[in-house]
Formats: sequence, C-alpha cells, structure tokens
Amino acid sequence: MSGLRQWVVMLDLDEGTIAVRLARSAIIAHLSGSVVETGDLPDVFREMRGVFVTLHKDGDLRGCIGYPEPVMALVDAVLNSAVSAAVRDFRFPPVRYEEMAEITVEITILTPPTKIDAKPRDLPGHIEIGRHGLIVKKGIHQGLLLPQVAEEWGFDAEEFLSQTCVKAGLFPDAWLAGNGGGDVAVYSFEGQIFTETEPGGDIVEKS
Repeated sequence: MSGLRQWVVMLDLDEGTIAVRLARSAIIAHLSGSVVETGDLPDVFREMRGVFVTLHKDGDLRGCIGYPEPVMALVDAVLNSAVSAAVRDFRFPPVRYEEMAEITVEITILTPPTKIDAKPRDLPGHIEIGRHGLIVKKGIHQGLLLPQVAEEWGFDAEEFLSQTCVKAGLFPDAWLAGNGGGDVAVYSFEGQIFTETEPGGDIVEKS
C-alpha cells in the first residue's frame, strides 16, 4: 500500500501491535470497571489519525465503530473506538466480559478522506477494490465502508458505491446522476489494517 505514504507515515508492525493490544485492553478495562494503562507510547500515537476498531466473533462481525476523520490523537481514537465498538454499536448487544476470549480485535488506521471529483458515472473508475474505502455524504446522511469490506463481500466498484449509499440511508443508486445523486459527495480513503490472528493472539498486518 505504497499510496499511504503520500498521506501519512505508516505504522510498523510493532506500533500496530501496540494499537491492537491497546484496543483490547481498553475494552477489557471498560467491561471490568478498571482503568486502562497506556504506558509510554511511540510518537505516532500522538498524531491525529482516523481509526476504526472492528470486532469479530466466530468469523462474524461483532462491532465496528471509529472516526473517519483525524479529529484526535491516535491513542485517544483507539481507546474511544474500541470501547464504542464493544458496547455502543446499536446493531449488536453490548459485548460481555466473558466474550472477549472469543473475539478478535482488528484496527484500521485511515488516511484523510479525499473527495472524488468525477462525473457520477465515472466514479467506479476511480475506485480500486481492496485499496480504497468509501464515504458517501448527502445532507445529514453519511455512510462509510472500510476497504476490506469490498473484498470480503466480493463487491465490484459499482456495488461498493451502492452499498455505501445504503449504509448512508440512501437509495443504492443515489450516487448516479438523475436519481438525486447530483448532490451526493463520494470520498475515498485508504487503510492500514492490523488484526489478531485469534482472540488475544499474535498480530499481523493485512496487505
């Protein structure tokens, strides 16, 4: 993912491992009523970054929440997103403390979103599946899908756009002109992904 270097300094595996461990510790601390200790962190954790924390259980999604924009330091974004993914994702019941032994933690660190300046029908040609995540905005509506979603579900660029529109609460073809799509803004971003290979296990970076 060399394109990431145009936007932000990439994390190395040690830093990514710290981020994932920090996310797991934040969730466990919240569920047990204790306080998470961050200790001394590398300088990158003081940088403003967009972050999403994704939880999986038995291969299924168990929670996913984050910050698409770099609005706070990485350490705070990780801590807040982790707890929110565990207990504030309205699609799922709150994670129980005992469940953490069955849940894998994944972190996606985002580049700043960039608006795709193209005619609506040309948008798919500006999207690279497996590299780009998408944000669709229209008025008060906003939807985001991470880069890994398109690959996991086998979406092509058009379906990825449509599913991001649905995530925003819009019609699937809202990104097209002639269906209220003229005032829909589409943004792309990239993500650096670190994940546990098993609950509490080793950390790897997804390519």
